[in-house]
Amino acid sequence: MTEPSRTATTRRRFIQASGLAATAGLAGCLGGSGGSGLDELDVAYMPIYPDMQYFVMQEEGMFDELSVPVSGKKFSDGPSIVQASAKGDFDVMMFGIVPAMIVMDKGIPAKITAANIQNAMEILATDEFAAMWDEHGKEAFARFEEEKGRKFTFGTFPPGSVPDILLRYWIQNTLGLDPENDVNIKGLGGAAAVQQALLSNNVDGTSIMEPVPTVIEANDAPFQAIDWAGDFMPGQPAAVTLMHDRLREENREVASEFIRLHEEATQFVANNPDTAAEHASTVIGESALPVETARAALDSRAADFITDPHRIESGAKIFSEYAQTLGKTEAQLSVDEMFDYGIYDSL
Repeated sequence: MTEPSRTATTRRRFIQASGLAATAGLAGCLGGSGGSGLDELDVAYMPIYPDMQYFVMQEEGMFDELSVPVSGKKFSDGPSIVQASAKGDFDVMMFGIVPAMIVMDKGIPAKITAANIQNAMEILATDEFAAMWDEHGKEAFARFEEEKGRKFTFGTFPPGSVPDILLRYWIQNTLGLDPENDVNIKGLGGAAAVQQALLSNNVDGTSIMEPVPTVIEANDAPFQAIDWAGDFMPGQPAAVTLMHDRLREENREVASEFIRLHEEATQFVANNPDTAAEHASTVIGESALPVETARAALDSRAADFITDPHRIESGAKIFSEYAQTLGKTEAQLSVDEMFDYGIYDSL
């Protein structure tokens, strides 16, 4: 047995020995209703790097510590989870903050109870443009158009997604340019489509999360980061943990158990990056994310895994405004409408 396995087993035995007392204490303090009959915790998640906590909780056997069994269902994209959530099938949804806003805007009773990651987006551009950027700053886009006879083309996730909104915010609010007229923004598919577009030089840049920047670097593709969300939008939200009210309110002690494990998984990633990388590769698929790539991506400044939902509040306000402006939500959701801080704060 490897050392990480011994550590994980020891930790599980300790928590299993004290788990009943801890759960009873949480229920007493929070006034949760264990008698409402929650027989299973249904979790929707995506095989994306920002859902790292789910990978760790699953592969480390942390779900065994919950007082109810967990049933996880994998979705390829956020809109699919939004569509499935309309039936009320899921107690927990781990996906991008924009799809989470859409779920809440549709009137589905749910709130964000944890963040998964912050400052996750890198702005990449070709090496050639990066040199122009270093010399001319935002004027590089106009110079690029003069020299090439076309606008600089960003390829990223579809309109209204987290990478798309972050890119538009950067262009408009940080650079003071017009995302509709000063550049060309092409909506591609998911991370794989963006990665392929970069590797084949079909776009000039992107707004993207890990592990794509690490993959691009590992392949010696002629792209580099020219900005990072942590510099121009500290606390930039990406993936979050959204909880249905039947869990968040009616079974609050189970909700607290889940967020406690989420926090433990966050700490596990920080303290055991080698093992966390193995878990990510296992869940996402080694062909799509080799262990060595997953491990290298953990050293990125954009791999800032957190649990505390307070830390993404300011960025969530910005995303809520853009989501409404771009027609993804009918209303601009307020902080109170989006977040339930009480569970995390009670831990």
